[in-house]
Amino acid sequence: MPDAVQAMKKLADALEPDLIQIRRSFHRFPETGWLEMRTSAVIHEALAALGYTVLTGSKAVRPSSRMGVPDAETLAAHAKAAENQPGTPIHALTDEMKQGLTGVIGILDAGPGPVTALRFDIDALPMEERGDEDHRPAREGFASQNPGMMHACGHDAHAAIGLGVARILMALRRELHGTVKLIFQPAEEGARGARAIADAGHLDDVDFFIGSHVAPTESLDDGDVTAGTWGSLATAKLDVVFTGLAAHAGGYPEQGKNALLAAASAALALHAIPRHSAGQSRVNVGVLRAGTGRNVVPDRALMQAEVRGETTEINEYMAAQLRRICRGAAAMQDCGCEITVVGQAESQHSDPALIRRIGETVARDLPELALSSQQNARNWGSEDISVMMNHVQAHGGMATYMRVMTPMAGAQHTVSFDLDESVITKSVKVFCAAVLDIMKEAKT
Repeated sequence: MPDAVQAMKKLADALEPDLIQIRRSFHRFPETGWLEMRTSAVIHEALAALGYTVLTGSKAVRPSSRMGVPDAETLAAHAKAAENQPGTPIHALTDEMKQGLTGVIGILDAGPGPVTALRFDIDALPMEERGDEDHRPAREGFASQNPGMMHACGHDAHAAIGLGVARILMALRRELHGTVKLIFQPAEEGARGARAIADAGHLDDVDFFIGSHVAPTESLDDGDVTAGTWGSLATAKLDVVFTGLAAHAGGYPEQGKNALLAAASAALALHAIPRHSAGQSRVNVGVLRAGTGRNVVPDRALMQAEVRGETTEINEYMAAQLRRICRGAAAMQDCGCEITVVGQAESQHSDPALIRRIGETVARDLPELALSSQQNARNWGSEDISVMMNHVQAHGGMATYMRVMTPMAGAQHTVSFDLDESVITKSVKVFCAAVLDIMKEAKT
């Protein structure tokens, strides 16, 4: 398919200025998990205009499988803000999106052949972006306009990559055999959104699943493209609410039940969980809030914690220990304890056969991009793409999670984050080359 590959590369190069502007628009109006309303509306409009079958709302995600959904007041306030922001296609902003059913799936049916799914995450982080002139987004006018939200991990670029892939695959649809599903996933941060996609059944028939993440050039990867990763830590994100009884700390302290002490005891004990002998494990208490005044026995405390494990089993061990410790600490102060899982991801591996296929495709069709010497790199983070990958693999398909390297102005998940936008076109070419190779002939 050399002619199709050359046509794809020319289209990608021609689209680069548009895709950079799309990325900057997403960067300017970032939205955190289940609030990606404007983002979903923009994607919805773009895919529909190209001729894709578009699924949104409860057709894209299973409502009951969402985790960590904002409360109704937050959803309503953000919906109102999104409606009034420049570039929001109001006609594409559905009532279900406004209720937190965000995310979009575009389907291209090109006749008999394999089913290939591509995943692009779209959410931002709850951070306040730098606003000084040394930060390029601020200097060039595309820094975040949404208080307390920032694209600090590159998902704005991922969304732009997905729309670039959508344009090119539709333009080359006569060269394709099979079905492409473009999954624009909400709520990846905090590992809250992938299960709602998987549980909706969209991955049951997928033969090939490909995801990717931008990565810093100073990482261990020594090329432009790493075709697969393995070892993402399984994780659980948990909110723990300790409930006690308020009392005057000077007059009647014995009448109180101190939720703050329960939470503080739990926080200390959690970091002493015995580490598992079978692999890496992690625990962190990131937030602890309690109390209303120095002379009041605190009657409520909120703890936000996470555990991780090299395998799903190790992670489950850590989560069980967390539950035991928190309930024990609550009992010591005669307090109640409610534990809610607000995010979850599994351990994962990329399929070696698909890694090799993509590596060979890049080497043959994109020789201008250097393949990393280690094509199945270790990933010590956590990513809920693992839920999708494991689902596809359990149903007989193959999956891989790639990395495409780019210089970054600041580390991911920091207020100084920015990236070299040439990675958008590079990534578009990698995705499209992989799809063209997979779908070059009908499945028999």
